[in-house]
Amino acid sequence: MAFREDFLWGGATAANQCEGAYLEGGRGLANVDVMPAGVDRFSVGSGEMKMFRCDDDHFYPGHEAIDMYHNYKEDIALLAGMGFKCYRLSIAWSRIFPKGDELEPNEAGLQFYDNLFDECLKYGIEPLVTICHFDVPMHLIETIGSWRSRQMIDHYVHYCEVIFKRYKNKVKYWLTFNEINMILHFPFMGAGLCFEEGENKQQVKYVAAHHELVASALATKIGHEINPEFKIGCMLAAGNTYANTCHPADVWKSMEKDRENYFFIDVQSRGEYPAYALKQLEREGIEIPFEEGDVEILKNHTVDFISFSYYSSRLTSADPEVNKTTDGNAFETLKNPYLEASEWGWQIDPLGLRITMNALYDRYQKPLFIVENGLGAVDVPDANGYVKDDYRIDYLREHIKAMKEAVELDGVDLIGYTTWGCIDLVSAGTGEMKKRYGFIYVDKDNDGNGTLKRSKKKSYDWYKKVIKSNGEQLA
Repeated sequence: MAFREDFLWGGATAANQCEGAYLEGGRGLANVDVMPAGVDRFSVGSGEMKMFRCDDDHFYPGHEAIDMYHNYKEDIALLAGMGFKCYRLSIAWSRIFPKGDELEPNEAGLQFYDNLFDECLKYGIEPLVTICHFDVPMHLIETIGSWRSRQMIDHYVHYCEVIFKRYKNKVKYWLTFNEINMILHFPFMGAGLCFEEGENKQQVKYVAAHHELVASALATKIGHEINPEFKIGCMLAAGNTYANTCHPADVWKSMEKDRENYFFIDVQSRGEYPAYALKQLEREGIEIPFEEGDVEILKNHTVDFISFSYYSSRLTSADPEVNKTTDGNAFETLKNPYLEASEWGWQIDPLGLRITMNALYDRYQKPLFIVENGLGAVDVPDANGYVKDDYRIDYLREHIKAMKEAVELDGVDLIGYTTWGCIDLVSAGTGEMKKRYGFIYVDKDNDGNGTLKRSKKKSYDWYKKVIKSNGEQLA
């Protein structure tokens, strides 16, 4: 059998894309709440703060989302029905600290997650908790500029200390930041960053990244002190970059693109800034604000495992004339003629998952955890809400096969696999509901209409068999 006996099969969601109830239970406003439908969320972050105010003229899909806040018992029962061993979810920072800088946490928010974790544990489901999944309290954005300020480290660490102590006997697996490298690609949604006119955006991004890296290391330190059994990981938006040709300039370009993303995990896993990154930052005139103790904190408190999302590989060229691009999870990539693509232009590359797993394991020699993988598609239900999503089954089957080969043939140490959006939720990049990933259909459309009724898709029973057979039954 390829996978370990305690392999963590499951699925993943994010609070801001499924919970809803955005101002209930004392929750405060976060950056993810103020981006209306129809806005290209990947491009937000270059305008003035006055853009980011909720009004009556726009629809904000995350405000209600699929209302898991009020339906979590039904939803966890449905996940348990598939035999989930693990459920990756995130805690909404602004549910625990509505403004982000309070001394005392919001008890109603803490109690909600107590109830949610208890429901998981009742079914033997291991929670995997993302501490910060693209959500930053708006108060901290407006008052100190979010992660551009070093004060954010203290606020984040205080938040971590509270939840680590509260849930130390309920949660074992933690992720400090979701897709930490995305701060370079969509700074407002990823880290609450806005820019002044004429400001050096790269300088701001890397300063903010440094603050997040120090905060991650401090969280790892505190977490291990509170409960030495905690397993604390980092999280990368992964996918190897291929060279468009065998021209050395193309090969070098692909290496540079990969390093741009590896940089974060190099620091979190190896404990220091890599030489190539320091040289690049020096060439670009970017200064990293190291303070006393930062070097030691980063070096002494590295992560226990490497988690990552994988949707597709990427392709690049050094030739400026080669410019036929396609979409790819916020990453600009050339269109690969050897690959098919999803309805949103994301290229489908199962072998790329095996390549990515080997690249990460060779580089870090730490256990891996695939915490996002899936196919966003337009699902058309019948009168009973049933969806024959064979296309999703085909996608997942081929990726699990590649994952299996990486473990069985290449010796990669893999902890678990949680598919993205195991229940339909609001898309992070577009705010749509029609871009669905789940095994469970939720009756809601892009305009917020629908009953929110849950129903099982064909993939529900298929994934149930995959889990029961520990990945052996994929037909």
